[in-house]
Amino acid sequence: MTAEFSLPIRVYIEDTDAGGIVYYVNYLKYLERARTELMRTFGMERAAVSDEGWNFVVSDVSLSYREPARLDDQLHATALISGVGGATINFHQSVRRESAVLVIGDIQIACVDRESGRPRRLDADLRTQLEATLAVTEEMT
Repeated sequence: MTAEFSLPIRVYIEDTDAGGIVYYVNYLKYLERARTELMRTFGMERAAVSDEGWNFVVSDVSLSYREPARLDDQLHATALISGVGGATINFHQSVRRESAVLVIGDIQIACVDRESGRPRRLDADLRTQLEATLAVTEEMT
């Protein structure tokens, strides 16, 4: 498995404002899709919800908007696991158009108990897979 996951995304009219520029909140949607598809590579059919009574929720977001995307642009939303905690997964993410970085940031998701909403430790097997991916990332740097 490669360390960075990349998801192609086309900009549609519904993603833009009246001037044909992607509305800022839609970048969060693009990044969510990339994280979800990355988690699917770990065998998680429904990447945000489990049958074992837990959910993933976004617990922290830090983004920097550098350049706008426009109607019909072909983009790539990326996700790279940058850290794994007891109940959290950190991602370094970006939205790119060819070599131009449009948005870059760090997003943390937390595993929480569906009933109580309290943090819940990551499944041991999933944690092992995530840490292996993190090790690949560290070897590349």
